Amino acid sequence: MYINLYKTYISRTVNNQGGVRMAKFTFRRHKLAAAICTAALLMPVSVQAKRLTILYVPLDNRPVCSAYVKQTMEAANCKIILPPEKYIATNEKNGNPEAIWDWLEHKAPKADAAVISTDSLVYGGLVGSRTHNVSQEELQKRVNHLYKLKTTLPIKLYAFSTIMRTPRASKGRVEPPYYSTIGPSIFAYSQLLDKQDQGKLSPAEKLTMQALERNMKKAELGDWLERREKNLLVNQELTRMARNGKFHYFAIGKDDNATLSATHMEGRKISLSTFDMSRDCFQILDGVDQLGLLLIARAYNEANGTKPSVYPLYSVGAGASTLPQYSDARLQDSVPQQIIAAGAVQAQSADNADLILALNTPQDGIVKDSTADDNQPFASAGNKNFVGILGQLLRSGRNVSLADISYSNGADNGFMSLLANSINLQPLAAYNGWNTADNAVGYAIAQGLIARDMSSEARSRLLRQRLIDDWFYQSNARRSISNELEKHNREDLKYDLATEEKNILQQITADCQSMANSYSITRGTKFTLSFPWKRLFEVDVEIKK
Repeated sequence: MYINLYKTYISRTVNNQGGVRMAKFTFRRHKLAAAICTAALLMPVSVQAKRLTILYVPLDNRPVCSAYVKQTMEAANCKIILPPEKYIATNEKNGNPEAIWDWLEHKAPKADAAVISTDSLVYGGLVGSRTHNVSQEELQKRVNHLYKLKTTLPIKLYAFSTIMRTPRASKGRVEPPYYSTIGPSIFAYSQLLDKQDQGKLSPAEKLTMQALERNMKKAELGDWLERREKNLLVNQELTRMARNGKFHYFAIGKDDNATLSATHMEGRKISLSTFDMSRDCFQILDGVDQLGLLLIARAYNEANGTKPSVYPLYSVGAGASTLPQYSDARLQDSVPQQIIAAGAVQAQSADNADLILALNTPQDGIVKDSTADDNQPFASAGNKNFVGILGQLLRSGRNVSLADISYSNGADNGFMSLLANSINLQPLAAYNGWNTADNAVGYAIAQGLIARDMSSEARSRLLRQRLIDDWFYQSNARRSISNELEKHNREDLKYDLATEEKNILQQITADCQSMANSYSITRGTKFTLSFPWKRLFEVDVEIKK
């Protein structure tokens, strides 16, 4: 049933430019929306350069969403208050929306701003948004509660939501159980659904789409499409809230997607219904896990009355035209959007930019996973060229943040080996090379902008943390242990470490420590590693010294 309902719903949203219950906008409503956004921007900003207090409701308890965000901001003397751990989503349970509501209302009077994940308040977290069976009525009730936040909380609200991802495949407990078997078929089906929505489906593709439908259980495909429909309705309600000034700023992140996918299609629907809204009030961005820190950076910049400038500097080759994995936008489109989201502006040249965002991209524009065979510690001619440029910038005292996005899910070994052996990396404002390109770029922008208010010691701790995580672990130790597990037919342990967690932790710690001892920037660093979600995908790096 939900297969046809979802198709009908998608068709209605494109005809209405805004979804069920949303009438076509009139010119008067366009003017009103612009006026609301303008009024929000002209509100007086409280400048508190040294000690802001920001309430933060994360997507879940993964380090990139919680601990690393808190550590980044506290390095700049900004107090970040999170809900009690028991209220936040983990790998084993959803969060507690009702308890977080109460916590927000209790803490708000003593805070300067709040940055909130609406997924946590509506679904119980990011994984909850992909797996929930909450009724449409209950979801609407939770959204209605969000409407009251503006009057309940006497502080600026920065909120972010997600468009449900469309992965090519997925294992573990982060999707419905059936996705581990029919995920590739669902992805292929969603590509054709997106193409059909654009009126570009060929007769042969229509037959393929029908065959995919027949070969999947209707209950499973229907479950996935029903959840997408519910979540799209929620996002459309949230954009109406943003239009009516209920948030100081609101962003929707497109989780793992592609140029043809259900995520891309739904993003297009929302774009059509929000085309007239100012980017100072609302944006649709690529990536999700970076949004918490990105919006906190925005709140921080606005509270301090600053609008820093950022200049993107690409390595030789495809550069800005690169289309990263897990994204539907080229860097030339997505990077400027993330700069705006951080409360900054894009500089037209590097000469007077407050921050130079250096982006290491693949010369041919083809992004691979960090586990690719060619991700070896041997620098290319392009690597040598970019390292030379970065060396000149750092020696001249420029503020540089590096996004290492030549590979997904980890660092470029050849580039980083040459960089760390050729240049003193201590002056680097920040380094990021984790997960998707959009995740890494968002963190690189945010940490790079905030670094100006950190001590050199605090900045060094964050820099070494990311090097150990993104380079030593993700591109090397994780790949090594993954290969070993596959060799012994224990690939299942990558998604659930079970009784082998202690042994694997010892091995990856030894590997990372060995690499740390090989480079001056990390030599002598004392750190511990842990698996917060009991899987290989991420670690929590805690710098001791």
